[in-house]
Formats: sequence, structure tokens, C-alpha cells
Amino acid sequence: MTDRKLIVFRLAVVFLITPPPVFADSRPNVLFVIADDLNCAVGPYGDQTAITPNLNRLAKRSLVFERAYCQQAVCNPSRSSFLTGLSPDTVGVDDLRLGFRETAPNGSSLTTLPEHFRNHGYFCQNIGKIFHNMGETQDRRSWSVDESFFKGTHAADTVHTNTPAHLQKSSFTKAPVTESLDVPDIAYRDGQIANLAASMLRDYPSDSRPFFLAVGFWRPHLPFVAPKKYWSQYDPATIPAPLPQVPPVGVPQIALHESREVKGYGGMSRERAITSDEVRHLRHGYYASITFLDAQLGKILDALEAAGHSENTIIVFTSDHGFHIGEHGLWGKTTNFELDARVPLLISSPRHPASHGKRTKSLAELLDLYPTLAELAEITEDLPENLEGTSQVAVVADPKISVRPTAMTRHQHPFYGSRKNWKAWGRSVRTDRWRYTEWRDIASEQIVAQELYDHENDPLESVNVLEKYPDVARREAARLRRLTPVRN
Repeated sequence: MTDRKLIVFRLAVVFLITPPPVFADSRPNVLFVIADDLNCAVGPYGDQTAITPNLNRLAKRSLVFERAYCQQAVCNPSRSSFLTGLSPDTVGVDDLRLGFRETAPNGSSLTTLPEHFRNHGYFCQNIGKIFHNMGETQDRRSWSVDESFFKGTHAADTVHTNTPAHLQKSSFTKAPVTESLDVPDIAYRDGQIANLAASMLRDYPSDSRPFFLAVGFWRPHLPFVAPKKYWSQYDPATIPAPLPQVPPVGVPQIALHESREVKGYGGMSRERAITSDEVRHLRHGYYASITFLDAQLGKILDALEAAGHSENTIIVFTSDHGFHIGEHGLWGKTTNFELDARVPLLISSPRHPASHGKRTKSLAELLDLYPTLAELAEITEDLPENLEGTSQVAVVADPKISVRPTAMTRHQHPFYGSRKNWKAWGRSVRTDRWRYTEWRDIASEQIVAQELYDHENDPLESVNVLEKYPDVARREAARLRRLTPVRN
């Protein structure tokens, strides 16, 4: 059965079994799009390298949040947090395999973001990676129909891995770190995800109950793979080098890592430093993956418009966290630096056209998505009382204001490996000007390292100015203790 026939069949079954309730025509749809490992190297954020015509197109009908932050820079903890509206400390998910239903207080009865919409009569569908793809991290009860394209490893999403061994031109223990082949978009999951999502939008009855469609792309997560035509849009010689290329001056070693993720893929070495040629090639691959993702977003936006849903659909585009591509000498996520903590966030509200095409410097957390979407859709009744985010609707209405003074991010060190090897938790608070990070030993809860970065004068976080501004450090340390009690 083709993807198009499959989605039509599923919709027909759902509507036959559960006739849709009648709602006012003004009830908006929601299109919720999540990228994976996408930092702010995208067009709406001023990066002149990334080619993202469809993100730029979406930005023209959205409010662009310039300073939005995840709560932990790794997939499962971040997604478990913003999809439940609970901080990572509360939801209890801190690794790649834990399931929030088992770790959160009253986890079996908590209501997720899509589940809240489903409880209020929305048709809710998950296409792609929304919750995490490993362990018991899915949540079937959040959706009206079974999830699609939500399982598997990132390494398996390569043409190489899906080629019979006797036909493979190279041998890799995991998967090639990059892949640039003359193949169609549907050779990769994101191409298939976009096609299925576009089919759902085109076939969804305009006079039916509103929908909450969550689309989770797997790119630009490692390995950096995309059809050759997206690589060809870049001249490798013009791709800029990482900036800064070295760790911050005065940074504690515990704030860094060994870039283990990228070095685990085929063609890379764990024993030596990444060469300058590899740096340029990997950055090329990251940008090509972004442009591939952007093209898939374009297919979905086209379908939304063609089906006549565009004028009554709230659109959110974001990423689960940021990503280093050589900056600070790091590759990957799992730090508390700005590049890992900060995420792209675009919110398009058809009821707030005055904010379309505008930008805001208001601080935001991914935790804010749950109450924000509920308020935009006007389904604030029965909201869970324990939500920890703050609605950003006031900012969507007036981009000049701010509704929160801080944004929090945390991470353990080292992330990879057994839990028993974890040494410390780093907790970071971002304010209008400063990022203050405090590392505490897990066993003793004593402070073992501190960082302070001045974003007014050093937005690249190139120097730890802790000793230069001791009064600021003390003030931010006190703020951090008030906001995040030590609960290692």
C-alpha cells in the first residue's frame, strides 16, 4: 500500500470508529515540526552559509525567537521535558533510554502536550522522531493513530547501511560519517516523512475536527547524509572555518568533551585530532543536511497551503537542542555552552499577523511550548497544574516584551558511558547579558568549577570572565540556587 493510500485508510478508520466532535470553525490546527541537532546556523538567524529558503519563507509568517533554549542538550531528556512541560529534574529523564512514564512523579497519569490536544478533540498524529527513538521512550496514548518513522538508529538511515554487505564499496563498523550519493530524497527517512506528512495534509478534510500534526525530522543529526544535489549547492572552499576554533580562555576542563559521537562513525579516528580537511568536509555535510531538511519542510508547507489549511494553522518549528560543528574544538552536543543550549524557534500564529516577519530577543525555554500552544489554541482548561514553562503568547502578540528573566540548561559530565562514571552536574542560567554555569560533584554536591560569559561583549563565549566579574558571578550563583535546588 502506498503512503498516500495508507494515510487515507488510517483517517477513514479513525473517523468511522470515533466520529469527530463538533467544534467552532475558528479552532486552529497545529503543525509542530522538530529538527534533530539543529543549531542556529540557519537563515532566519543570520547565518550566511546555510541555504534555507523554506525556513526563510516560514520566518516571514512567524515570530522568530532569537534566544530560545533547550533544558538539556541531548535528545531524550530534552524531548521528554518539553513534551511533558516538566523540567528534566522533575521528569527524571537524564539519558537516552529512560522513559518518562516510569521516571516522572505520577508518570503513568501525566498528560503530554499532544495528549492534551487529543483530550480536547484534536486528531493527533506523529510522523517521524518526536519522542526519542531508543528504549521505552514512545507514547502511543498521545496519538490518535500509530506513529510512523519513529524507530531505528541514525546510523541505519544511510544508503550504505541498507545496501547488502556484498555490494558495499566500503566496510564500516557503524555507518559512514557522511554520505553524498545521487539518490532521491526518499532514500532517507526525512524524504519519506515529508511525503507522508504532505499526504496527510492534502487528504485531511477541511470540515473535520482540527489536527495536531507533529513532524519529527531526523536530520541534521549525525551521520551527515543527504542526496548529492544538496551537497552540490555549496562550494566547499567558501564554507567558513569554525569560530572560535579553540576552547574558551579559562574554561574548566569539565565543561568540554572528547567529541566521542562524531568519532564513532566510519572514516573517523578516535586516536587523533580531526584534521582541517575533515573539519571543512564535516561542516559541508552538516550544511547539506540542513538544506535537505529545509527542502522537506518546503514540501509540507506547500501541502498545507494547497489543502487550504494554512490560514487556520499554528506552526511551530524548533530543534531538540543545538550542536557544535568544530566551534570551541567540539563536535556534537552535550555541553552547557550557548551553541548547544540555544535552539531555533519560529512560532506562526494566524491570529497574530502583526508579529509575522518580526524577531524577538525575549528569552524562551522549550518548556514554554506546552502552555504557549495550549493558549494559542484556546484550550487552557484542564491544563496540568504542574507545568513548569511560561506561556509566550504575550510575546507573540508583542515581540518587544519579555515574560521570563532567565533560561535554564543542565548537563552531566561525562555524558557518554555508564551512569556510574558520571562525575558532576553542570547547571547553567542564561540572562539577558550573562551565562553562568556551575559544576557540582555528584557525590559531595560541592562546587568543582564555574564559568561566566559576557554575551554583550563576547557572544561567542571565547573567554570565561569569572575572575573579572566576581560580583556578577556571586549574584548569578545565588540566582541559580533559587531557581534550581541541588537535586543530584
